[in-house]
Amino acid sequence: MALAVSACAKSNTSTSSSETSNAEGSSAPMAATSAAVTTAAASAGETAYTANCASCHQASGKGLTGSFPPLAGNPVVTGDPKKVIHIVKYGLSGKIMVGPDAFNGIMPPWATQLSDDAVAGVVTFIRTSWGNKASAVIAAEVGAVKK
Repeated sequence: MALAVSACAKSNTSTSSSETSNAEGSSAPMAATSAAVTTAAASAGETAYTANCASCHQASGKGLTGSFPPLAGNPVVTGDPKKVIHIVKYGLSGKIMVGPDAFNGIMPPWATQLSDDAVAGVVTFIRTSWGNKASAVIAAEVGAVKK
C-alpha cells in the first residue's frame, strides 16, 4: 500500500506539468493520479478507522445519538482539514453541536498511538466516506498541525 502511494507521489514531483506520462508515453491527467493516492490513503485509513474509531463513531459513520457524534455529513469533518486533524491528533472534550444534536463527551488523542501517515489515512477515509466529499489529507499536513 505505501509503495503505491510513494510511487504516485514520486511521479507527481518529477514533472512540473499538469499531466504525467504512463509507460506507453501517453498522458494521464493529474486528477487520476490524485484519485489513486486518495483511494490508497482511504483504504489504509479504513483499516485504522475500523480498529480505533468505529467502536464509537460506528462503521456507518453515524455515531451514537447523545454519545458519539456522526462523522457522516458532519461539516467539521468536510470543512477545513486542519480542524479535523487537530481533533484526531489531540482529542476533544466538552459540548459540541452537530446539526441540532448536542454531544458532551471526550474524544481521546491519537497522536501518541497513530503515526502522521495513519492519521492522514483516517482523516482521508472519513472525509471521503458515507457521502462526504472532501479532499484527501497527507502526512505533511498532519505534521504541520500543532497543539
